[in-house]
Amino acid sequence: MLSVRIPATGGRFGSRFRRSVPRVLVAALAMPIFVSACSSPPAPAFDLTAPASPSRRSALAGRQIVVPEPSTIGPLEAERIVAHDAANSISYISGAQWADRLPRLFQARLIQTFENGSSVRASRPGDGVVGDYQLNTNIRAFQLDASRSEAYVEVSLNLVDLKSGKLVSGRVVSRRVPVPDGRGATVAQGLDRALSGVLLDIVRWVGGGR
Repeated sequence: MLSVRIPATGGRFGSRFRRSVPRVLVAALAMPIFVSACSSPPAPAFDLTAPASPSRRSALAGRQIVVPEPSTIGPLEAERIVAHDAANSISYISGAQWADRLPRLFQARLIQTFENGSSVRASRPGDGVVGDYQLNTNIRAFQLDASRSEAYVEVSLNLVDLKSGKLVSGRVVSRRVPVPDGRGATVAQGLDRALSGVLLDIVRWVGGGR
């Protein structure tokens, strides 16, 4: 509780001082409310989508794939949307961000892409499912390439046999999509389209058993 000691000053001056204290307290307590009302609104958050995977028979049909959260470099670990310029320096797109941490969003949309038509089953570690294979991914690039005005996504893959612990195969997949400007919504939509192509490539590759 806020406590104010009023000096024992006699006469009309002391009386006027005591009457003025409540007005000062009201003004002081109202100031934080005014400041918080003037704070800037949060940047719009953009989600990523899982494309429909064509249903077809695969060499790993009915097998269980465990999909951990991908590894990546520091700037891609959070919700910020990254841009690279001609000198390969890193900046962030203002006025936009992802709806969640990028690695967690990527993991969720990759699993959903398997679910959207693939005969291979996918799950997260810790779901209580015994997996046949583990698909390790590393997000190498997920950014606006400002020097080429393109959304660029590149992911490396390793498919591991969980029974033997051996690496079955690995590869790198990437996509580039033109973006007409550097606005947050435009860049986010371009990266979403590039990711859709990468996710379909991953599911087809895993389904082919390669």
